[in-house]
Amino acid sequence: MATAGKVIKCKAAVAWEPNKPLVIEEIEVAPPQANEVRIKIVATGVCHTDLYHLFEGKHKDGFPAVLGHEGAGIVESVGPGVTEFKTGDKVIPLFISQCGECRFCKSPKTNFCNEGWTSTRQDVMSSEDSRFTCKGQKILQFMGTSTFSQYTVINQIAVAKINSSAPLDKVCLLGCGVCTGYGAAVNTAKVEPGSTCAVFGLGAVGLAAVMGCKSAGARRIIAVDINPDKFEKAKVFGATEFVNPKDHSQPISQVLSQMTSGGVDYSLECVGNVGVMRSALECCIKGWGVSVIVGWTDMDNVATRPINLIGGRTWKGSLFGGFKSKDGVPQMVNAYMDKKIKLDEFITHNMALDEVNDAIELMKHGQCIRSVLSVSLQ
Repeated sequence: MATAGKVIKCKAAVAWEPNKPLVIEEIEVAPPQANEVRIKIVATGVCHTDLYHLFEGKHKDGFPAVLGHEGAGIVESVGPGVTEFKTGDKVIPLFISQCGECRFCKSPKTNFCNEGWTSTRQDVMSSEDSRFTCKGQKILQFMGTSTFSQYTVINQIAVAKINSSAPLDKVCLLGCGVCTGYGAAVNTAKVEPGSTCAVFGLGAVGLAAVMGCKSAGARRIIAVDINPDKFEKAKVFGATEFVNPKDHSQPISQVLSQMTSGGVDYSLECVGNVGVMRSALECCIKGWGVSVIVGWTDMDNVATRPINLIGGRTWKGSLFGGFKSKDGVPQMVNAYMDKKIKLDEFITHNMALDEVNDAIELMKHGQCIRSVLSVSLQ
């Protein structure tokens, strides 16, 4: 392409400092270096983890940054040493890399990878090794991806090549939320046919967890949320019952235990709240109940009484649904193309990149499931 090897000037939503609106700026995106891929981002979802960094984590060393990590796009050019990708390939950036060579990548027990931004700056959630500049200042790369930009540069170990027929404004959701929730049920909890499940939180991740429970053959899927307006949407993905904790004077764990003759077989916490995490564990049946922490937070400690674990419950965590990223994301794209999973139903708003602050407000106030931003025209 005519832009290969050159600096590209383009639009991006820059978070100059925490707790402030993003600013649409013209930034410069340098050419890819060795083993890197420059991607024209076509569409990106707005995920709660973006909001967490901006409004909750607020790590001073994590700004200024281009946020966004749930995107899809087209390869514009590749750096030296890249053989897996070529100009024109449809791809999804990955916030978890898969180098294929480290101890974690070689183990079937985990989807962790020792390479990429997570190995050095996980607490800051952004990489200093960025190809972005704006007004003469280095701009950090959020979660190794930064999809709130018309162009981004990513190491090839954090890019998945996908089906050339896939609609990028739909499959972008597989870059985070849908894989995270669906995989937490299928890969991490390993939900069994005929089982009873409880899913706490009915945002995109929680609804994807509901979908995963249904796909795995769960008989009862109890959706838990303080917003009753979300139940009809949850039914679309497979929920069979809805419980609003505000409707009960008892702790929600006791309510669920009574509903299920002693507790659910599996619970999934998709909120990112340590109190909800404890409730999710304690609603599981003793002896074999499995509870999975899916919601992201690093602000507080989580606690429970030891007897809740000594009695046979298992407490687990799940990052990106347990999917090995470069392998799992193309498989999920194909599952969507084969109508085995839903994506369209998650999207409540389609907006432009310069409406990103409106999309953030919708999520802050629980008025959307997923807003998808159109970043660049295909």
